[in-house]
Amino acid sequence: MTQSIHIHSMTGFANAAGECGGKRVNLEIRAVNHRYLDVQFRMPEELRYLEGALREKIAASAARGKLECRIQLQDAAVGGQSLETNEELVKQLSDLNKTWRKEHGFGKLTVAEVLRFPGVLAGQSEDPEALAKTVQELLDEALKEFAAARKREGKKLGEHLLQRLANMEEIVDALSELFPSLLQAHMDKVNARLAEAVSNIDNDRLQQEFALFIQKSDVDEEFSRLRTHIAEVRRIVTENKGSAGKRLDFLMQELNREANTLGSKAIAAECTQASVELKVLIEQMREQVQNIE
Repeated sequence: MTQSIHIHSMTGFANAAGECGGKRVNLEIRAVNHRYLDVQFRMPEELRYLEGALREKIAASAARGKLECRIQLQDAAVGGQSLETNEELVKQLSDLNKTWRKEHGFGKLTVAEVLRFPGVLAGQSEDPEALAKTVQELLDEALKEFAAARKREGKKLGEHLLQRLANMEEIVDALSELFPSLLQAHMDKVNARLAEAVSNIDNDRLQQEFALFIQKSDVDEEFSRLRTHIAEVRRIVTENKGSAGKRLDFLMQELNREANTLGSKAIAAECTQASVELKVLIEQMREQVQNIE
């Protein structure tokens, strides 16, 4: 049965566009991995006063990631009509430019620079409140697309993790089933070597040494912890309702710790091989966990 996945990627992209009066508004959101939520804005200074409200909207939608919100304003096309300019404002800019050229050595203003000045072209002095509303509505639209993109990417990440969890369970189960016979074979080998080396073996002492050896070689606890951590990772991936990246990162450390301990208690090549295979799978998961919110 296909398991549902409830994690989100930190990476994503979305955009939205609209018009308000004589302006066309283009808004983009893009995000990459980051330990915390880091929101940066690139927008015209005339919209800078909206940053606080926009930041709150983004923070309500994303918990982690380095996110950039880019907003651009462009003059909307004016059909077949001729452009109208504010001649009085143009004259003021020209006079000011002449004065500053004499007093401060500034260069001449170009036509393009004059046209870009707010209010020079007709339609640039639209209602600021209407423009602010448009920008916020476009952000809402982009955030919905952004959330959907992160959810799709999160589903792929979740499938990657679940597959490797299943592989880890197969390794643990196989080694758990095989381990008693490996332990007995190792004990028989040691016993035979001791019999060859010593003509008269103190059987009680030998039993004590084997008991100590078995205690040191007991990996039931490692098997149990590995299974517990695997189950917890699966639960987070399939049932999580919030930010999961940090918890998963911690569990990757715990899984790696148990795999290392299992390797340190290796009594046969099969144990060492299983430890290596487990650590490879854990490292593959760790790389993907870095992308999860």
